[in-house]
Formats: sequence, C-alpha cells, structure tokens
Amino acid sequence: MWPLYAAGFTTAFGAHGIAANLGAGDRDLVRSVLYLGVLLALYDGAEVVLKPVFGALADRVGPRSVLIGGLVAFAVASALYVAVRDPAWLWAARLGQGASASAFSPAASALVARLNPRARHGRAFGSYGFFKSIGYTAGPLLGGVLVWAGGLSLLFAVLTVLAAGVAVWAALAVPVVPPLPKTRQTLLDLGRRLADPAFLRPVTALAAATAALAVGVGFLPLSGSAAGLGPVATGAAVSLLAACAGLVQPWAGRALDDGRLTVPAGLASGLALTACGLAAAVVPGLAGLLAAAVLIGAGTGLVTPIGFAALAAATPAERMGQTMGAAELGRELGDAGGPLLVGAVAATAALGWGYAALAAAVVLVPLTVAAARRRP
Repeated sequence: MWPLYAAGFTTAFGAHGIAANLGAGDRDLVRSVLYLGVLLALYDGAEVVLKPVFGALADRVGPRSVLIGGLVAFAVASALYVAVRDPAWLWAARLGQGASASAFSPAASALVARLNPRARHGRAFGSYGFFKSIGYTAGPLLGGVLVWAGGLSLLFAVLTVLAAGVAVWAALAVPVVPPLPKTRQTLLDLGRRLADPAFLRPVTALAAATAALAVGVGFLPLSGSAAGLGPVATGAAVSLLAACAGLVQPWAGRALDDGRLTVPAGLASGLALTACGLAAAVVPGLAGLLAAAVLIGAGTGLVTPIGFAALAAATPAERMGQTMGAAELGRELGDAGGPLLVGAVAATAALGWGYAALAAAVVLVPLTVAAARRRP
C-alpha cells in the first residue's frame, strides 16, 4: 500500500506545488495573466478528459501497469522542462504532467480497492486520502522553497526524481493484479451503471465536497484580506483547512469499517458540515475564517473516504478502474465548478452571496442522500 500512498502524494504535490508557484518562478507569467490561467487549466483539463479513459484501460490491462506507466510518463514530462529550461515549453510539461496523473491516479484508487478486503476499504481510502492531503498541504510551501532556491527548474527536477522513485518502488512492491474477465458492455449499459444511485450519490457527494474545498483554498484568503488580516493569518487558515481534511479521513474510514458510521449518515453529515463551513465564511474577521476552515476541512475529510469506499463496494472488481476514473472526473468537475459558481455570484452581488449560493447547492445533496434508502 505504501507506494500507492506515495503515488497519491505525488499527484497532489505536483498539482498544487507548481500551480501555487508558477508566477513566483517566472516574472513573465505575472505580466501575462491569460497564459498563467492557461497553464493552471492544462493540468486539470487533461484530468477531466483522460481519467475515465485511463480508468477503463486499467480494467483492460491491469491497474499496476497503468500506475507504473503513468508515473514514468510524469517523470518524463517533468524532465522535459528541466532539460529545455525554456518557459515557452511550460505548457507542454504541464499538459504532460496532467495526462500522466490522469493515468496513475485512478489506477492507484483501483488498486487500493482491489488489494484490500471490502471490510477494510474505509481504512484504506482514509489513509490514501490522508497522504494526498499531505501533498496538497505541503505542495505550495515546499514548492515555494524549491522555487526560491533554484527556480522552476529545481521544482520540476524534484518532481522528476519523486515520480521516478515511486515508479520503481511500485514496480518492486505492488503485486500484479491481473485484469478480470468481464461481460461485454455497451454504451447503454455504461450509461445505466453511471446513472445508478449506488454510483451517482457518492460521486455527487464527492463533487460537492471537492467544490467546497476548492472554494475554501481559493477564496478564504480573499475574505481574510478584505477583513484586514495579513497573509500569515490567511495562509494559516488554508493550512488548517487542509490539515483538518487530512486528519479526519483515517478516522472516518475506521468508523465506516467498524460499523460506527453508515454511508448515508457519513455522506450527509460531511456535506452538512461543509455547508456550515461555507456559511461561517460569511462571518467577518478571524473567527469566521477559522470556523470556515475547520468545518470545510472536516466535512470534506468525512465525505472523501466514505464516498470512495461506497463506490468500491458497489462496483464489480472487473470494472473498478472505470468506476474510479469516472468518480475522479466528478471530483474534477466539482473542483472547477465550485470556484466558477462562487466567482460568478460574487461578481454580480458580493463574495458572501457566493458562499451562500454554494452552501445552498451543497445542502441539497445531503438532503437527497438522507432521504434515499441504503441499497444492499
């Protein structure tokens, strides 16, 4: 399992470590906001398009091969910028990283499910999410230190070594998980399976939680600055959010496995906490900022392992990669849709109304989950 945890850390660190420091690493990017926006969108854009594709490929050839191949490709894409050292090639390196992460991220999730018995899925996904949260938390800070010490080239060089090392580790330690025989599936069959409540409810919950998390990371510093707080306080609030999300996930996974928490109750409670956090962000000052960070972090940390464990329990083993790829797509859409919704409402009214709009949207999900009967 440890190479899989390292793979989760790699994709999170690569996503946030570079995204948070692109402007600091190249002054030309600060003056070209449009190009900076394109660079930021390339990574997530590649994931939205390719994660379902590579998830299905993992079912066909085996998730271990896709995991190792994606990590090697990530190392090659990172090494490209180290070799060229030309900002004009940043787009190619970033696109290559996003495409590579689209391969090894759903493959790692599928392996987490395949290598653990169903009774331990909560613990397994809780630990996997914990190490991804460490990557999200440490990425901006460690990335900033590396960029300060040696520019973007040093950051890409570290990512090259990290991805290559994890690929070798996975090749040595992760057992072969062969693809399982499966019946032929038409597009109509796929559509029915993806529209099934057993798939749709967890994915919708994951998307809503990820939307709130993205809004918390992106907009809470803006709220803090508007309230007169300095960058240290706002940065600490974002770190607190990520830390709460990381610490809650292993606990939530254990509670699910031990029967102290059910899937409907866990998803509904997590999303209710997340909505309360978005509502708390409307309160001005440090108190509202910290309350929002704790509640959003705890809520998303509760939803994430329970949502993935529910998906794994409701998915045939031979379709695990396809399901995890589609679930990751739902999270990416939430990651993009949450900030877009809050930004659009804030542009016409105020940021507080943007938080309220997303909180209202998130509240609808736990109400639906709580009202639905749990399927066997």
